[in-house]
Amino acid sequence: MAASRQGQNALPLPGLRRLFACTPSRLAAFDCPRRYRFAYVDKPAAPKGAPWAHNTVGAIAHLALHRWWSLPLAQRTPQAGGRLVERNWGTDGFRDGRQALDWRARTMRWIVDYLSTLDPAREPLGVERTIAMRTERLAFSGRADRIDNRDGDLVVVDYKTGRQPPTSDDARSSTALALYALATASMFRRDCHRVELHHLPSGVVARAEHIEASLARHVTRAEATAADIVAATDTLAAGADPDDVFPPRPGPACSWCDYRRHCPEGQAASPDRDPWAGLASG
Repeated sequence: MAASRQGQNALPLPGLRRLFACTPSRLAAFDCPRRYRFAYVDKPAAPKGAPWAHNTVGAIAHLALHRWWSLPLAQRTPQAGGRLVERNWGTDGFRDGRQALDWRARTMRWIVDYLSTLDPAREPLGVERTIAMRTERLAFSGRADRIDNRDGDLVVVDYKTGRQPPTSDDARSSTALALYALATASMFRRDCHRVELHHLPSGVVARAEHIEASLARHVTRAEATAADIVAATDTLAAGADPDDVFPPRPGPACSWCDYRRHCPEGQAASPDRDPWAGLASG
C-alpha cells in the first residue's frame, strides 16, 4: 500500500491498468466538472475567491482537536482545548474584528463542551492520520480526523462544524467516510465498518454501520467518478473544447464555489454570498 500525492495520477503497476490517484476532495470536486477543471486541470489553477469565515472556524476547530491529543495526558483538559482555539485563531473571512472575536468564543465553547465528553486517557489509533489503499482503479489517500479502537472495533470519526447537525443517512451516504473505513481496514489489517460524524456545535453524533455490500457500492461509485474524470481529461488533452468535456452544473451550491467569479453560469444560477454568510445565525 502506498499513499499518492494529490493532483497526480499514480504510475501503473505491472499487469494493471493505470490507477487514478485521488483524495475525497478531488472526487467530490467532480460534482461540477467545471469546478474540477479549475482546481485540478488548468495550469496554473484558476485563482480562488475570498476566504470563507466558516472554513476558518472549521480549520481551527480541527487543529485544536488534533493538537489536544498531542498534549501530555495530565494537560488534556477541556479548557486546554479552548486555549488551543484561542492561541491559533484567525480572522479570514469575517466581517470585522468583533464578529471574529464572537466566533472565537463560540468555537472555544464547542471544543470545551465536546472534550468534556471524551476520556483523555483513551488514545485514538490515529489523529489526523494519513491512510491509503488501492482498488482496481483507484490509488486513494486521505487524512482521517480520528480513528478509534473501541474494545476491538475500529471507528472512523469525522468532525463537522456546519450549520445543520448531520444524520445517520449523511454518515451512511458519505463515500469519503466509506473509503476511509476501507483504507483504515487495509492499513491496520482489521475490519472497519463503523463511521461517525461528530457535530461540534450541537454535540450530535451521527453513526452508520457499513456491511461489505455497502462499502463495495461506495467503491463502485468512486471508481465510476474516477473513470469519468480520466475520460474527460484525456479528451481535453486530445484537443476538445474545455467547456464540452468539463461542463458547469449550475445550481444553488454555486453561491459557495471558490471559482464563482470565473463561471457566468454559476453567477446566473445563484446569488452572491458574503464571506461570513456560512456562519450560523444568532
